Amino acid sequence: MKAKKDNTINLDQFKDKHYGKSGTEKRVALEAGYENFKIGALILEARLEKGLTQQELAEKTGTTKSYISKIENNIKEVRFSTLQKIVEIGLGGHLELSIRL
Repeated sequence: MKAKKDNTINLDQFKDKHYGKSGTEKRVALEAGYENFKIGALILEARLEKGLTQQELAEKTGTTKSYISKIENNIKEVRFSTLQKIVEIGLGGHLELSIRL
């Protein structure tokens, strides 16, 4: 009986195969899009944890419900100053930024 071939690959191998090695234009675009998605998902999760509606968060931060929705759904990128307002004023949290080289 023949052994079954293992075709399993990890996420980095998948990205290498379909988007190129780290640092290539296509890969950089993919990873930048992921970071934007992650920010929206984090805001959504924190908003729900605080029991706020999009409208309530928008009112606290001087934005609109539509803008909050667009950020959460990765339709619109958020400016750093607005992100800081959303996190600190709207959600009562603390925004941390780091740069890794």
